[in-house]
Amino acid sequence: MAAICVFCASSRTLDQRWLDLAAETGAELARRGHTLVSGGGCVGMMGALVDGARSAGGRTLGVIPQSLVDLEVADLASDELVVTDSMASRKTLMIDKSDAFLTLPGGLGTLDELFEVWTTATLALHSKPMVLIDTDGFYRPLLDWLDKLADQRFLKPAGRDLLTVAPSVPEALEALESRLT
Repeated sequence: MAAICVFCASSRTLDQRWLDLAAETGAELARRGHTLVSGGGCVGMMGALVDGARSAGGRTLGVIPQSLVDLEVADLASDELVVTDSMASRKTLMIDKSDAFLTLPGGLGTLDELFEVWTTATLALHSKPMVLIDTDGFYRPLLDWLDKLADQRFLKPAGRDLLTVAPSVPEALEALESRLT
């Protein structure tokens, strides 16, 4: 099947519901036969994500900069762990090794990764599908702002349309899989 990169939070202080969402995502990816590409961490949603994938028999590929390995947050149980020299090279490698992208709730790092893949897609540097999971309207304020950008022509409608929004994990994966075939 496909290598699906998932962007999500690595905070250790999140509510359990976000960790459960990440674990559900990892497990569902594995059940569908996909390889999980992650940021290579073992904490927060990222840790729950890879644990969920492995609990369902999935393969995991982590990509992490040396600076985070040094902080002892690397997913050493990953089937493959690639260590990069910087956050920028991490994102580049994650894009190269992935067939599609899924974004769960997260903070600045998650948004940075989402916007990197989205921007490179608008520049036609890749044509890989991207889906944002908007659980409980988490991203609604951001999506409203992005729609205003499009209305004011700061964002082309075709660029806005590159990002699919789904309310749940199953719907997000169905959207990704339909674009991969």
